[in-house]
Amino acid sequence: MANKLIVSLSPHVHSGDSVQKNMYGVLIALIPALLVSFYMFGLGAVVVTLTSVAACVFFEWAITKFILKRERSTICDGSAVITGVLLAFNLPSNLPLWIIIIGALVAIGIGKMTFGGLGCNPFNPALVGRIFLLISFPVQMTSWPLVQQWGSYTDAQTGATPLALMKMAVKGDVNALGQLPDTMSLFLGNNPGSLGEVSALALLLGLGYMLWKKIISWHIPVSILVTVFVFAGLMHWVDPVAYASPLAHLFTGGLMLGAIFMATDYVTSPMTHKGMIIYGVAIGFLTVVIRLFGAYPEGMSFAIFIMNAFTPLINTYCKPKRFGEVVKK
Repeated sequence: MANKLIVSLSPHVHSGDSVQKNMYGVLIALIPALLVSFYMFGLGAVVVTLTSVAACVFFEWAITKFILKRERSTICDGSAVITGVLLAFNLPSNLPLWIIIIGALVAIGIGKMTFGGLGCNPFNPALVGRIFLLISFPVQMTSWPLVQQWGSYTDAQTGATPLALMKMAVKGDVNALGQLPDTMSLFLGNNPGSLGEVSALALLLGLGYMLWKKIISWHIPVSILVTVFVFAGLMHWVDPVAYASPLAHLFTGGLMLGAIFMATDYVTSPMTHKGMIIYGVAIGFLTVVIRLFGAYPEGMSFAIFIMNAFTPLINTYCKPKRFGEVVKK
């Protein structure tokens, strides 16, 4: 009598999706940007990526086994590997190993396992690690190696990123925007920046793959990109000397990376399509506001982090009506 047959409500048809399948699908979508980072930054990109992934996997295994004392490890579901890759994509290619390891510990230990592991974390773990490192080590996190320095690592020559030039223009440097690379260079990735954010083309290829495989829907990335284009375009129309063109905003910094791979995180984003659009519009608006009027040149990480906190509220507001529920007029 102890073994009871429990029958759940319909529907009973399974889609064939699983956490592991979707996670490895995201990893496949990240391959174009990963290959571009290896080509552009060489040895530094390889070292940073391998260190970040290995540290994230190790910390998840160690915390699960020795602190949470769970018999079943979750390192094979791919989530720790994705966190490691996304964290690496948000780092410069000359970052010292010990800082990368600290970032991985914060991302997995604080951003994920503290809340119970995958599915319980309110904030994107890679973003938690990235923001912690940016606040704790601002000098190292804003030292950007120039592209195509394959044989160098920590001693790579550095230069200003397009976002830094755009911030200089906002502050009154009338010649700053003239130093920006052309739109095609920004689109292909021939400019300094974090590992995974330099090539908009590679990231869009990943978006196309995930949409094709139905790993994500279009609502969040499209709403973010359209909002940034419209708001940045209005500011550029008002003052083209101080404010960069909307295409420059779209193709620089972590906008594409955040909109496609980080804001769309299943756990930390809204569940309904209406909620996703609200979430995406808010992220796009906050990103441009921080870029133009905030202290940091980049605002994508902070915008996603802030809206992660609003996700439960958005889910409550956009909760669909139950079948048979009487709507009060």
